[in-house]
Amino acid sequence: MPLTPAAADYFAEPRSARLTAWGNSLLAGHTPPDHVVEEVVGSDERHRVVGLPGDTEGEQHALTWAIGRLRVLGVTGLRLALPSEGHPLGLTGPAEFNSAAMAVGEAVLAVGLPIGFVPEIDAYGPPGDQSVTVLWRCWEVRNAPPADVPSLYEAERELADGLREATELLARLDVAGAGPEALRALEQYRRRGHSKLLAPGYPPRAVRVLESARQVSALLAIAADGHGAAVSAGEMAARTAVLTPLRRTARRAQVAAYNAIVDERGD
Repeated sequence: MPLTPAAADYFAEPRSARLTAWGNSLLAGHTPPDHVVEEVVGSDERHRVVGLPGDTEGEQHALTWAIGRLRVLGVTGLRLALPSEGHPLGLTGPAEFNSAAMAVGEAVLAVGLPIGFVPEIDAYGPPGDQSVTVLWRCWEVRNAPPADVPSLYEAERELADGLREATELLARLDVAGAGPEALRALEQYRRRGHSKLLAPGYPPRAVRVLESARQVSALLAIAADGHGAAVSAGEMAARTAVLTPLRRTARRAQVAAYNAIVDERGD
């Protein structure tokens, strides 16, 4: 049975993550441009880029041309940011860029040039048959270390604890109350394996870390939606207190995995 849109949301890959992974693979010489664009655009109608250094106001470019232009400008890699309220994960400032990234929960920062990109997503058409276009707006950013991004080793260690905590939490909840849709999604995800994780050129540890991070996120989604058990307001508050730091751990690990191809070579 195909995943419903709600269940698929548990496992959706952020567009900024796709751009980071496949852009890095291209910049490192592992993947040809046409294949990169196919992977980044996915089922969207088209992606364009606006605001590159030296452009006139409003000038837009196809994604293939824009990535080639970044290479000419000295960009050697890309880093992912997955910020949320109160947690500017992967961001460097200034405040205007951070606010734009926070509003959509994702961004891409260039390595070798102080610029970043935030996707502006436009969906149109009837529900179930929508077309999506994406405009990647370029911003000037601070040349500073990204906020709160762990090393792969740190992320892997944190996830081992996080996965155990998430599993124990589910064991204490009425898992059936999470809904068959979420449980089917988790089972299909587990059967899918590693084949679609990251892009050519990434180290095996990054693939392992991302796999674990996604599994933790899936378990947390099920735990958050588990309403089968009767719970008091105090129990709900306790559940939230447990889930929040685990979500942060999973997101930190995702960012570490996608950034590994540049961070491990010391860019």
